[in-house]
Amino acid sequence: MPPRVVLFDLDDTLFAHRAAVADGILLHLDRIGGASATGDRSASTALWDALEEKHYHSYLTNDLDFAGQRRARAQDFAASFDIALTDNQADVWFDQYFESYRASWRLHDDALPCFDALAEQIPGVRFGLITNGDPVFQGDKIRRVGLADRFDHVIASGALGVTKPDARIFEHACALFGVPVSEAVYVGDRLRTDALGAAAAGLTGVWLDRAVASAAPLAPADRIDASRLRILRIETLTELTSALSGQAVEWLPA
Repeated sequence: MPPRVVLFDLDDTLFAHRAAVADGILLHLDRIGGASATGDRSASTALWDALEEKHYHSYLTNDLDFAGQRRARAQDFAASFDIALTDNQADVWFDQYFESYRASWRLHDDALPCFDALAEQIPGVRFGLITNGDPVFQGDKIRRVGLADRFDHVIASGALGVTKPDARIFEHACALFGVPVSEAVYVGDRLRTDALGAAAAGLTGVWLDRAVASAAPLAPADRIDASRLRILRIETLTELTSALSGQAVEWLPA
């Protein structure tokens, strides 16, 4: 049976977050005459990306609040260039960066065609979104890139108080739609957080492996989980419709 509900992750699944982060930090550094003007631009983007991963995780685990993780990212980045920022300076620095990041917001090219293809292939299918993040911040992204009318329900961990891969956030989403977990699909770009988390909750987990990370061996814990749960893997959203109809299906482990 085709799914009644298809749920999506936001960042790097539909929304081109990593690209916007890279563009945003370089635009910001160029504007303030920072390291990217004369230094290693790829090293600057890699550092900023790593700091986001580190401190946003601290926000998700409640070790930092939303403003605090932004401040910590700015302070750690500046410290790598031997610049000390006070809390107020870090807040201003991040706000200026954020304008460059926000100007770079865009969807992945395969996002909107995926909705249209699914609606045509599965009449009556409904769409929702589950995102780990602040509801106001994520909601702004959704509106700015033209996704607001695509979803019946948007679930943000910052409002619910539960983050992926906790089964409760997936179960909550299915309850909002009034469907059993077995009749829902969840699509996300992170194997453990998205696909394994959803599958463990009883949904069909779809790993959107945009970086073709499966070329590298799975971590031992992921191999164990995948062997029990059978995770569907695709490389672009263009493949989702055929995968859900039973064509060209690839499960993990192979």
